[in-house]
Amino acid sequence: MSEQPRDWNRELADIDRVIAKQGSVPQGGAPLPAPASGSRAQIPGVAAPVRRRSVALTWFWALLSLALAAALALWPYQRSCGLQLIFFLGAAGVTALIALLGALESWAHRRGLAHVVSLLVIVWVAAIALREVLPRVGYAKTNLPWMCGAAPAGPPPAGPTTAAPERAAP
Repeated sequence: MSEQPRDWNRELADIDRVIAKQGSVPQGGAPLPAPASGSRAQIPGVAAPVRRRSVALTWFWALLSLALAAALALWPYQRSCGLQLIFFLGAAGVTALIALLGALESWAHRRGLAHVVSLLVIVWVAAIALREVLPRVGYAKTNLPWMCGAAPAGPPPAGPTTAAPERAAP
């Protein structure tokens, strides 16, 4: 077997040229794939461009949840029992859901202040809702009803009843 000896310097130079033509190689050894146009796939180690729409949407959810939380604190109706209580707790649930969307969006788009605002809204809404729920589940000293009872029938009116005077027949 008489083979020609390999020229390792030339082969390594060829490899270096191929690598330089394709781009940098991550530590794993595989070259980075070229991102497709319009692709949302994230390439490790490469920062995605910040889109104006994603920033605006993140702040929209965060500020909407903040406005709804402020509205819960200024709730103009009674919330002692019945449907009024159910509507209040429903509004608190919707506010918590919107704050959760804001927290997820801000986490995904790396908006720290919006994330903190969303998390504070979640804590605030939980405190307001628990203030109404805990006395009704027996956790507080006072027990409050979920549904309003019917107004008790009062005692009959005191005193003589006046009936319409009878008319004499002609």
